[in-house]
Amino acid sequence: MDCKLSKFTSMNKDGLSSRFASTLPFASIKIGYLYYCLPSLIFADLSEKKNGNKKKAVVIVEDKSMEATATAAAVSSRNKKDDLFHVIHKVPSGDGPYVRAKHAQLVQKDPEAAIVLFWKAINAGDRVDSALKDMAVVMKQLDRAEEAIEAVKSFRGLCSKQAQESLDNVLIDLYKKCGKVEEQIELLKRKLRMIYQGAAFNGKPTKTARSHGKKFQVSVKQETSRLLGNLGWAYMQKSNFMAAEVVYKKAQMVDPDANKACNLGLCLIKQARYSEAHSVLEAVLEGRLPGSEDCKPRKRAEELLSEVETRQPPPELSDLLSINLDTDFVNGLEQLVNEWAPSRSKRLPIFEEISSFRDQLAC
Repeated sequence: MDCKLSKFTSMNKDGLSSRFASTLPFASIKIGYLYYCLPSLIFADLSEKKNGNKKKAVVIVEDKSMEATATAAAVSSRNKKDDLFHVIHKVPSGDGPYVRAKHAQLVQKDPEAAIVLFWKAINAGDRVDSALKDMAVVMKQLDRAEEAIEAVKSFRGLCSKQAQESLDNVLIDLYKKCGKVEEQIELLKRKLRMIYQGAAFNGKPTKTARSHGKKFQVSVKQETSRLLGNLGWAYMQKSNFMAAEVVYKKAQMVDPDANKACNLGLCLIKQARYSEAHSVLEAVLEGRLPGSEDCKPRKRAEELLSEVETRQPPPELSDLLSINLDTDFVNGLEQLVNEWAPSRSKRLPIFEEISSFRDQLAC
């Protein structure tokens, strides 16, 4: 028993030894490989999953970023189109009643609807300065100048101090449209008085004006000449050609141009002072005045010269005084014509040029 048992044990030991002798090193290698490589394989797999998630996250972020960029580009493009639309049609941006009124006026070409919206803008306090001026202009275009005058007079108190001068200019055009010459003359005198006193342009030498959507600078000198030209025209509408002559001559001293020269020539013709009229009109045809190169004043000067050539010699001075003017005004006029070089003072030169006749214009 003991021998068998020992033999069996020995055999088993030998058997085990012989059976696993060749496989044990390989098994050890495989176990070792798994022991050392399995964690790295698991880690690699997890890393790939994580990297995959990161890639997916990056793709999602990139997609969102591209979508946001595309949206921003679309908005920018839309804004550029809107800006271009506003520039082309000269319509302000926004969505208030004033903007809608300008859209109706300039884009839809519906002046009646524009007036309704301008009223809404005034009542809502939306750009009241511009709304009142623009509404008056539209009313004038629709031959509703009387209504526009009342609107400006009634609501100008809601406008800023800076807008009052522009509203005066609107009123002057409306008075001219309605044939209200007396009101036009009084307003022009008041504006000239403000310039003389240094109260115009808020004390500045220039102001920014707008015409047909374009801005430009206007000097006090240019504004004075413009107002004098309008005043001369108003006197002509009243057939007060002597007063008109004085005003036009002063306007030419301040800022001469061919158009006012033609009006001055007409005033002289109406007074039968043909040789003087001929001299004034020749200056236009000879190109000695600004604006002489324009076709309109040149054509008008030629027509007036033709009229001069068909007229009779000028009458005596006593005939001139038969025009319906008071004696004081005529005497003041003769004194003004002779005093072309007034004495120097501390005022600006343009005010010196009009100072000598401001009292006579108040007549």
